[in-house]
Amino acid sequence: MLTDSISDMIIRLKNAGMAKRPTASFPASNLKLAIAEKLKQVGYLKSVSKRGKKVQKTIEVELFYQNGKPKIEDVLRVSRPSQRLYHRATQIRSVRQGHGVGIYSTPQGLLTDKEARMAKVGGELLFKIW
Repeated sequence: MLTDSISDMIIRLKNAGMAKRPTASFPASNLKLAIAEKLKQVGYLKSVSKRGKKVQKTIEVELFYQNGKPKIEDVLRVSRPSQRLYHRATQIRSVRQGHGVGIYSTPQGLLTDKEARMAKVGGELLFKIW
């Protein structure tokens, strides 16, 4: 049984990029779909689609490559089910001097680190991606 589905999702994205696969798929949930849409908005994914019916719903994403290299170099799961990590708006820092993105779960929904700083809202740091 899987205990951390977000970690499974981001590792599948990283592994698919390392294997030079054009797409990756994982079991669907509303949170994972929102994360995938946010990664598409930021530029790490080309497209996001939800497939299947009833119990067998999956999310299929198309990875973004630059000059044959995957845009997703590495990921770091920060807040885990066993240890949650929350930041105030003043504590939010950029990831890799602006070359990466931190995804936060806030009262205003999922936001990147830049969006959370601009909105002056804090939340749970789910993961960092670069």
